[in-house]
Amino acid sequence: MLESKEVTKVFGRKTAVDHISLKLDPGHIYAMLGPNGSGKTTWMKMAAGLIKPTSGEIWYNGHPLEINSRREIAYMSTEPYFYNWMRVSDVGKYYQDFFSDFSMDRYKELLDRMELTGDLKTRSLSSGMMAKLKIAVTMARDARVIMLDEPLNGIDLLARDQIMTSIVETVSSDRVLLISSHLVEELETVADYAVFIRQGHLADFRELEELRMTEGISVADKYRQIYGAGGEYHE
Repeated sequence: MLESKEVTKVFGRKTAVDHISLKLDPGHIYAMLGPNGSGKTTWMKMAAGLIKPTSGEIWYNGHPLEINSRREIAYMSTEPYFYNWMRVSDVGKYYQDFFSDFSMDRYKELLDRMELTGDLKTRSLSSGMMAKLKIAVTMARDARVIMLDEPLNGIDLLARDQIMTSIVETVSSDRVLLISSHLVEELETVADYAVFIRQGHLADFRELEELRMTEGISVADKYRQIYGAGGEYHE
């Protein structure tokens, strides 16, 4: 459904993403893992059509990514992207105006679950409340590809299970769900595949059940192997 073909992105003298080829098929949850600055966000922004690759291509449903296909891709960035004058209810109206697949009923349901009310001003939200709002408004879209960049940032431990349940509920046979996070253990139980990004390169791409069966290790163990000091992995 979503495919990256030798995609590279260069900013000035820095290569943020370096010849990444990757295919994401519907019906699965993918965990995109790697430390800050590894290239995860840059790749996701290219896949969402927000920035263009320096070279290589992003394909969606067998065709190069273009404006119509971008309408079926929902991306939640790490940065706040709401106007200061907005209330939580205004955020829903804003999305409803821009996205034909946005469900106000679903948005309100998710707000209730996140313990957010429509009268709250976005500028007064804590980092945790803002994270919940971004998740709610993104997951209220009926997009075919949903990409969440560090959705659990700023969210306390007690709220994470509830939020992950809301995220996993959106999985269907015709949808791709991609989640980036440095909280590896949180994705261990929900993801089907792990995408390891290291210094702009695709370091590894593994089906989690196959990883556990063949190597007898967890995703967290593989993460330590790839990124840890003295790790065994070599590019």
